Amino acid sequence: MVNIPALEQINQILHILFIFLPFLWALGTLPPPDALFLWAMEQVLEFGLGGSSMSTHLRLLVMFVISTGTAVTSYFIPSTVGVVLFMSGLGFLQSLNLSDMGFVLKHSVTRHRVGTKSRTLPSGSEKQFTWKECLFYIIVLVFALLETSFLHHFAGFSQVSKNSSQAVVGYILMILLIILWILREIQSIYIFGIFQNPFYPKDIQTVTVFLEKQTRLMKIGVVRRILLTLVSPFAMIAFLSLDSCLEGLHSVSVSIGFTRAFRMIWQNTESALLEAVIVSAVPLLISGTDLWWNRSLDTGIRLLLVGFMRDRLIQFISKLQFAVTILLASWTEKKQHRKTTTTLCILNIAFFPFLLVIIVFSTLLSSPLLPLFTLPVFLVGFPRPIQSWPGAVGTTACVCADTVYYYQMVPRLTAALQTAMAAGSLGLLLPGSHYLGRFQDRLIWVMILEHGYTYCCINIKGLELQETSCHTAEARRVDEVFEGAFEQEEYTKVCSLNEHFGNVLTPCTVLPVKLYSDARNVLSGIIDSHENLKEFKSDLVKVLVWIFIQYCSKRPSMQQDVHKTENKGKAPLITLPALNTSPHSKSPEDTGSLNSETLDDWSDDDNIFDDEPTIKKGKEEKDQLKDLPGTNLPIPGSVESQSTDDHLSIPENNLYKAVLLGYPAIDKGKQDMAYIPLMKFSCSHSHLLSLPEEWRSNCMPNSKMKEMSLLFPEDWYQFVLRQLECFHSEEKASNVLEEIAKDKVLKDLYVRTVMTCYFSLFGIDNTAPSPGHILRVYSGVLPWSVALDWLTEKPELFQLALKAFRYTLKLMIDKASLGPIEDFKELFNCLEEYESDWYIGLVSDEKWKEAILQEKPHLFSLGYDPNMGIYTGRVLTLQELLIQVGKLNAEAVRGQWANLSWELLYATNDDDERYSIQAHPLLLRNLTIQAADPPLGYPIYSSKPVHIHLY
Repeated sequence: MVNIPALEQINQILHILFIFLPFLWALGTLPPPDALFLWAMEQVLEFGLGGSSMSTHLRLLVMFVISTGTAVTSYFIPSTVGVVLFMSGLGFLQSLNLSDMGFVLKHSVTRHRVGTKSRTLPSGSEKQFTWKECLFYIIVLVFALLETSFLHHFAGFSQVSKNSSQAVVGYILMILLIILWILREIQSIYIFGIFQNPFYPKDIQTVTVFLEKQTRLMKIGVVRRILLTLVSPFAMIAFLSLDSCLEGLHSVSVSIGFTRAFRMIWQNTESALLEAVIVSAVPLLISGTDLWWNRSLDTGIRLLLVGFMRDRLIQFISKLQFAVTILLASWTEKKQHRKTTTTLCILNIAFFPFLLVIIVFSTLLSSPLLPLFTLPVFLVGFPRPIQSWPGAVGTTACVCADTVYYYQMVPRLTAALQTAMAAGSLGLLLPGSHYLGRFQDRLIWVMILEHGYTYCCINIKGLELQETSCHTAEARRVDEVFEGAFEQEEYTKVCSLNEHFGNVLTPCTVLPVKLYSDARNVLSGIIDSHENLKEFKSDLVKVLVWIFIQYCSKRPSMQQDVHKTENKGKAPLITLPALNTSPHSKSPEDTGSLNSETLDDWSDDDNIFDDEPTIKKGKEEKDQLKDLPGTNLPIPGSVESQSTDDHLSIPENNLYKAVLLGYPAIDKGKQDMAYIPLMKFSCSHSHLLSLPEEWRSNCMPNSKMKEMSLLFPEDWYQFVLRQLECFHSEEKASNVLEEIAKDKVLKDLYVRTVMTCYFSLFGIDNTAPSPGHILRVYSGVLPWSVALDWLTEKPELFQLALKAFRYTLKLMIDKASLGPIEDFKELFNCLEEYESDWYIGLVSDEKWKEAILQEKPHLFSLGYDPNMGIYTGRVLTLQELLIQVGKLNAEAVRGQWANLSWELLYATNDDDERYSIQAHPLLLRNLTIQAADPPLGYPIYSSKPVHIHLY
């Protein structure tokens, strides 16, 4: 073996290579073992076996083993018809999304057996695989096998010539390729990324206008999809089945080449069609039959070589464009132009052949072209798989409060991407392609992971919304690129050019997606208006009444008791602190013992807490209560029948004074609290709308309660009661509601609860609240008052009162911007709209996120900008809007990601403000670094592999 020339040459080459290995290791060109292994499997699967890069490493390994087994098995099949049927059938099946289909079918069978819906579904299977699709695939497979067998068995084989049957099919493939190319190019805004498409709608501003103008393009897209999904594969099957090379079996080259060819027909139809056209056109263009291409190679190997050259040519053009963009940006951009960069540009121009060798070597290895620190210093990055990062896709993201917006958007965006991809609006779908979507402050990064017959697997990432200066600079460039493409006037030139051709971003199309638009308004002049704030107080009482009545009418216990009420003879007794006390009982506030400072909710005076005898007295009374086990005491607020026997050893006045914690101390000798009588509703249905027992309070002094009860809107209270629908199942619902509205006991109960909550939120001052007070209470920070502890101890009531306050603020803003409320009916409808279509709260609340995921039509939040000193309102509105999408230079993305990996792992440059992540409008460097997988990048959302069905 020493004298074999080939081994001697390899020995010499390896001796030279081993000398450079330390240098290559230092430059980061040598790949890690796992990356090298996955890259090798991916390259062999794609170019040797006709497959595609896969979305996960496990799928890649399984598909590699299955595809290799198919090629090996085909070598041992003796029958020519059998081997053709075997390669054609398995090529079709392997191009399908078998794992997803198998999971969904298993789920359907399990659900059918159990009779219930299973709770677990794959995250990417929003659109489930159905039996109709299964039937479609079976029919296509049967027709493909029939066509293959008939053509191979009955058609006569002949050498390739201008009159052979295979040549005729080749002409048909050429026509199909041209038609499909034209239909695909007119779906996007630019042709070749340079010329404006005259058929694409211009000046797109709204969804309705865009959908109207795009109707013709969508019809063309359907025709293109039929030609691509059904016509082209069967035409290529005819081309392969008529090939004379299939006569000579038991050849490794035939097994490998045709296994790949029959797989590529389905796996990547557009690329396979281009390869078949090139292979069929070369013999027709070259007259000599003794050439190496015709003599030594069979059709399968020719297709393999053409496919390899096609992929490498696309990579070479992309890498060359990336290198030229860096050179031009380093020379022309002011922020990039320095003395060092000028020197580097001159060196690159002087040693351009050497730069070309680096690009060619990087292209042959299918490894990223690495610009050192994003400067015009180019290295060859180590070969790595398409995913670029280790680990599973979508498992890590820098989750924050803004992530929820992407969670809501992604299912809708996936449906829009499905339509655009099926129509061809996003161009040629190749694994490793990157797309960038833009809407307001949201940036969506889409990467294609896998592609097969009628399906595509993608990963969607969402970038941060809090814009830094670098983020803003590049986002502005993205907006300029999209505006120049999609917002052109009707009278512009028919075939204008792409002004931003040098940018790595090429606009493709716009996608109608239902998502939240974010509007931020300045509330100056509204929230600080004295008139608006004065109306705010009266509106708050009305909203509290509406909130409490709606809550009580919709309680589950109330709904259950509606039909049981008629069987009751008497209404239950209720303990109610009377607003009109009896003459023999004088309340402590009537004696003047209640200081007005006690009710001052903004008072910082600590003297009211320094009355030591009062504290001791309260403690003694509490201890006195503790010494009476088993005594049935009439606790205020209880609806149970309370004993009024005279044999109780404790005076009732002492008892009530002990439990009413909001009262100040009372001097000896003075009359204590009034006796609270037992009262009953005048209507037998009133208890269904009664407030819960624990909400019945006597923490407010009666004199103040009587004063504040004058603010209670009785006419509004009765109007709201008459609008209820919970009694409509009964015959005389209006009569029932009329009786309830006249029940004074129920009204007094609402008066006391509503005004206590009003007092807790506002205080009893007649002055208008300040904007700062509005903001604090809106945020859940209430001022101190006598009733504050009582309210905060009841979380449900506190949340209802807070919701009423927020509704009132939104009502004040709407009245200021849209006009005053005319009558009670309009106010009632407005509050019902708030309840059903709005979430009014804080952005930091968990319920804010829940409302977004539940897709509430509108959301509102109040905020304050301390830098500007202004109050702001933020309104989110769910509506169908247009997301602008463009295709990125895939090699520019891979090159910058390779530099990021090299810099952080080899150069250990982990400075947060390092040069290589600063804004670069041409390369979109900062956005590209953000889109890398954590911990090197920091997207705030990253989806698991999402499978999209393309039909």
